[in-house]
Amino acid sequence: MKTKQAADHFGSKKKLAAALGISPSAITMWGEDVPELRQYQIEQLTKGKVKRQSAAQPQVEPDQQLAS
Repeated sequence: MKTKQAADHFGSKKKLAAALGISPSAITMWGEDVPELRQYQIEQLTKGKVKRQSAAQPQVEPDQQLAS
């Protein structure tokens, strides 16, 4: 799960931080990807609307093409 995806769902990084009970600066420290345990927490908070990414299932960006 990308940090931007999670923040967009909540409306902003500040609102995401408030929902998780952490500081906005902690979210900034995540970088591009949400840590695995936070992904689970976000999935629970959103009742599955934002899905976590399995460690065994790498996320492919829409603009990337898979080589055949």
